[in-house]
Amino acid sequence: MVHGPIPLPDCGVFIVVHNGGCHCGRVRWLAKAPSSVVAWKCNCSDCSMRGHIHFIVPSERFELLGDSKQYLTTYTFGTHMAKHTFCKVCGITSFYTPRSNPDGVAVTFRCVDPGTLTHVEIKYYDGQNWERSYNQSNIASCSKADVPV
Repeated sequence: MVHGPIPLPDCGVFIVVHNGGCHCGRVRWLAKAPSSVVAWKCNCSDCSMRGHIHFIVPSERFELLGDSKQYLTTYTFGTHMAKHTFCKVCGITSFYTPRSNPDGVAVTFRCVDPGTLTHVEIKYYDGQNWERSYNQSNIASCSKADVPV
C-alpha cells in the first residue's frame, strides 16, 4: 500500500489515496487522485435523480477492497455503456463506470472519507445533450493515466 503523496512527473501534481464507500460500509474502495479534483455534475435523467457529482479516475487507480464485490449490483439503460453500480444493502452509488469514460471509474465525491479531499471544483456536463457535451468538454481525458489529473 502507498503511504503519502505520489508525485506525477513534470506536472507538479501529487496523487493521494482516497478511501471511501457506501453508507452501510459493505462496499469499500480506494481511489488514487489528487487532493484537489474536478467533479462533474450532470443533468442526465439518472444523475439528476440520484444527485451524482463525481470525479473520474483511470481504472488502474481504483481498487475495490475486501469482499465489497459481493455487495454490488449494476443498473444499465439506454446505450448500456454506463455501468451504474450500487450497494445491494443500502442502495448508495459510491462509484460507477461512466459512458464518457469506459476506461475509468466515476467516484461520487461525497462518498470519499473525510480528510483527503482538499478542494472540489464542480463542472457541469449537459447529459441531456450528451454527444454535444462530450465533444465540447475534456471529460474523456479524465480517465487517462498519462494525462495530468
